[in-house]
Amino acid sequence: MKTIAPPVVLCVHDLACLGRAGMGSVAPVLATMGFEPLPVPTAVLSCHTGGLGEPVRMNVGDYAARALTSYKELGLEVSCVLASYLPDAAARDAAAQAFSQWPAALKLLDPAMADNGKLYRGMEGAVEPVRELAARADLVLPNLTEACLLLDEPVPEGPVTPDWAFALAERLRERLGTGAIVTGLPMGKNIGVCAAGRTAFLVQKPRLARSFPGTGDLFAAVLAGSLMRGNALSAAADMAAEFVWQAISHTAPTSDTRLGVWYEPLLARLAPVREE
Repeated sequence: MKTIAPPVVLCVHDLACLGRAGMGSVAPVLATMGFEPLPVPTAVLSCHTGGLGEPVRMNVGDYAARALTSYKELGLEVSCVLASYLPDAAARDAAAQAFSQWPAALKLLDPAMADNGKLYRGMEGAVEPVRELAARADLVLPNLTEACLLLDEPVPEGPVTPDWAFALAERLRERLGTGAIVTGLPMGKNIGVCAAGRTAFLVQKPRLARSFPGTGDLFAAVLAGSLMRGNALSAAADMAAEFVWQAISHTAPTSDTRLGVWYEPLLARLAPVREE
């Protein structure tokens, strides 16, 4: 009997040991959706970088590059490459290597370098290399701050209109030469996700009072899984935005926001429907 293996999603990402962010969230989501997440850590951190203090970091050196070479030599087939949080040149080189080694794979880049109008600590100097890497991707998933940085534009201080959001996404698509979805758009009582080009759309969800780290990782993972299932980009973005919104809504009001959303009880909603 011929064995069937789930499609491999190569995750070039950080491993944060405390807090629901990075590889710790991406891998369970993709596995639940029916794919095999293959972690290629860009950094090993004692905790994520979103409010738990300065993490203890373990230098992975050239591990990612050597691991990718090894997987290629094994003849591993990769259906999707999801790259995110690339804190240094070695990590960005590893993402570029993965894109090159599996050119037929769906290539997604979540910049994961800034939010709330400023770069993350340690990401100084990352904008131009990320911009160059984006040209190799099929789809880039910046939040509002990252989109403005990639465009060399100021980050708006207040709510934005749908027309403004579509124009921003279009400028980003033209500047990077690739597909782009901008997340985290403040739109009054709503929060928006916008894309331009042939698949222009705007997804809005009611704005919730609390903010959590790691929600961008959840969005990217669900989006990747949905696209791998063959869904249209707009449908995949809506599914990802809805899952993140539900995860925030179901997180206990008394929870420590620094530890991320309680998405685990909702994972079953992402599982493939089994045919009888």
